[in-house]
Amino acid sequence: MSSEQLKQAQIAQLKATLIARQQELLELLHHADTNTKPVILDQQSVGRVSRIDAIQQQQMAIANQQQTTDMLTGIALALRRIDDACYGECLECGEPIAYARLRAQPAAGLCIDCQSARESS
Repeated sequence: MSSEQLKQAQIAQLKATLIARQQELLELLHHADTNTKPVILDQQSVGRVSRIDAIQQQQMAIANQQQTTDMLTGIALALRRIDDACYGECLECGEPIAYARLRAQPAAGLCIDCQSARESS
């Protein structure tokens, strides 16, 4: 198997991983809607949970929902880069992103050096 075929096989594997993760996140979002609805204090349904606790849980659910939405956006961008044949290239320096990094973080758009520099600034 030539290195180009291996690269295409790697990309196909990562694309399948991205699509599977996308489906998981969409399902999570679908089920999360009930946790982000306005809090109504009803002693029958809430029990001993205080309104503050219920609001805090709602805010955490909203934050999780936003994080999930952000991850879905990253996955969609990665899938677009695959379609545009530029997947695996760092968006900042243009160097290849290590396959090990893409296996760990398939939606990564930056190489480890550019990501580290961005996080430290």
